[in-house]
Amino acid sequence: MSETLRRAVSGGRVGHAYLFCGPRGVGKTTLARVLAMALNCAKRSEEGEPCGVCDNCTRIWGGHTALDVVEIDAASNRGVDDARDLRERAMYAPSAEGRFKVYIVDEAHMLTREAWNALLKILEEPPASVVFIFATTEPQKIEQSAAPILSRCQRFDFRRIGVDHILSRLVAIVEQEDSEATDEALRLIARKADGGMRDALSLLDQVIALTGGKVETESVRKVMGLVEEERYLELLDIFSGRKHSEVFPLIEKLANEGYDLVEFYHGLLDILRTLLRLRLAPDTEVHLPSNLKNQLLEHSIRFEPEDIVRMLSTVAELEGQGSLRRSSNPRVLIEMLLLRLSYMEKTVALEELIKALGGVPPSVGGAGKSGEGGGDSEKSEQIDKGTASDVPKPDVESEKHTQGGSTENVSNGIIPSDDLEEAWTRWLESGNNIPLGLSGFLRSAEVRELSDGRLEVTTLPGPGARKLKEPEVMLEICKGVAAYLKRAPDIVIADNKTEPLNTERITEKSVREDTLRELLQQEPRLGRAVEELDLELMD
Repeated sequence: MSETLRRAVSGGRVGHAYLFCGPRGVGKTTLARVLAMALNCAKRSEEGEPCGVCDNCTRIWGGHTALDVVEIDAASNRGVDDARDLRERAMYAPSAEGRFKVYIVDEAHMLTREAWNALLKILEEPPASVVFIFATTEPQKIEQSAAPILSRCQRFDFRRIGVDHILSRLVAIVEQEDSEATDEALRLIARKADGGMRDALSLLDQVIALTGGKVETESVRKVMGLVEEERYLELLDIFSGRKHSEVFPLIEKLANEGYDLVEFYHGLLDILRTLLRLRLAPDTEVHLPSNLKNQLLEHSIRFEPEDIVRMLSTVAELEGQGSLRRSSNPRVLIEMLLLRLSYMEKTVALEELIKALGGVPPSVGGAGKSGEGGGDSEKSEQIDKGTASDVPKPDVESEKHTQGGSTENVSNGIIPSDDLEEAWTRWLESGNNIPLGLSGFLRSAEVRELSDGRLEVTTLPGPGARKLKEPEVMLEICKGVAAYLKRAPDIVIADNKTEPLNTERITEKSVREDTLRELLQQEPRLGRAVEELDLELMD
C-alpha cells in the first residue's frame, strides 16, 4: 500500500481522490498526512519519500495549520453547507507552484447523503492540483448512502497490525523513553490492542504513567483489568472435576476484587484456544511463560480435543449472539456459561462404547429383577473388565429342551411358568431375543390365552404387523417366550379389528347436512319449530 502511493508520487500519477478504509488505530490518518507531506515537500527524494524536517513536513505531521493541507472532521462537519464550503475552497489554487491542496476528511461515513451529492461534481471534474483523502472505518455506510462516490476514489483497505509488528514498535518506544519493560508485559499490551497501534501506544502510556517508567506484567494486568492465568487454571480444574458448586465462589471472588467480567470472558476464549492448540500439537509454539505452558499441557490431557472444541464453540456463541454486550448484568450470563461447561458431557469414542456394550452380554431373562426369581445382575464396572473367556456359555441342550416343551430352564436362572400371558409379559420385560425394532410394538399389543391353549396376540396396524408375518420373526418370538414357559408356545396373530376408513366423498351438500344435523342436536326446540311451522333450514 505504501509502496503504491510512493510510486504514484514519484511517477506523477497521483489520483484526485483516495478512500482509506480499515479498523480504528491502524494508521489511516497517519498515512494520509504522510501522503500530504510527500506531495508538498520540496526536498522529497526521487523515490517519493518526504524529508520530514522542512517547515511544511513538520507542520503537516504535527497537525498544525497549513495553507495547502486541511483536515476536516466529518463527524462535526457533516451537513450539505459544510460540503458546499469545502467545494468552494477547493477551487482556489495552492499557495505555490508545484504544490497540491490536500483535503483530509476523517470519519467520512458520517457525511449525509446531501453532503456527498454536493461533493460528487467536484470529484467527477476536480481541479488539477486538488487531492481528496477520505478516511473511514465503515465503508459500507458510504456505499449505502453514496454509492457513486466509491467509483470516483482509489480505495485502499487497511488491515489490523500483527502482534509482532506492534511488539517491535513498543520495544523501540520503551528504549526512546529510557524505560524498562519485560517481553511478557509488552506482548500483553500488543495482544490487547487487537491490531490497533494507537490503542497499543495508549495502553503503554497508561502503564508508564502508573509505574513511573517500569513496565511489568502485574502493572499491565492492573491497568487493563486482566485476570491472572492461575484463575483460568482453577477454572479448568472445575471443568475437569465437574465441581459445579465452585463456579459461584470463583466469580464472586473476581467481582469482589474489581475485575471486569467481560475481560474475564475474553481471557477464557484465549485460554481455551491455547488449550486446544496444545492438545492437538503439544510441541506448538505459544507465547506463554514456560511454567504456564507446562501447566496447560497437564490440563489439556484431561480433555479430549472434541470436548475442547465444543467448549470453545459454546463460549464463542455468547459473544456471537451479542447478549453479553447488551446485558446490564453480565455476571449472570457468565455464571450460566461456566455451569454449562462444567455440566458438559465428555466425548466417548465409538470403539469404547461398542466395547462397553459388548464386553459382557446382558444376562438372559432380565437377571436382577426382584420378585421373579432372577439371579443377581453384574455390576457395571465388570463390563469393561470382563473378557470373552469370562462370559458363561449358554446351555445348548437346555435351550433345545425348552423349545420342545421342557418343564424347567434352570440353567439360565429362569423359573418357567404355566401361564402364557405371564410368560409373554416376563419375556417383554427382560428385553431378550426381541426382534429388532418390535419392542414397543409388541408391548402395545393385546394378548389373551384361548381355550385351546394358544396365545392370541392382537397388534395395531402398521409396518410391525406386516413384519410379524415373516417366519423368521415368529420363530424368534417363540424362542424368546419358550424360555419362560414350561411348554412350547403356540402363538397366533389375530387380525386387527379396526373400523374401516370412511371412504364417502365429501361434498358441499354433505357438509351442509352435517352442519344442520349438529345444529338440530344442539337446539332441539329449533327442530320442533321447523316441523310445526313448516319451515326450511337454510345456511
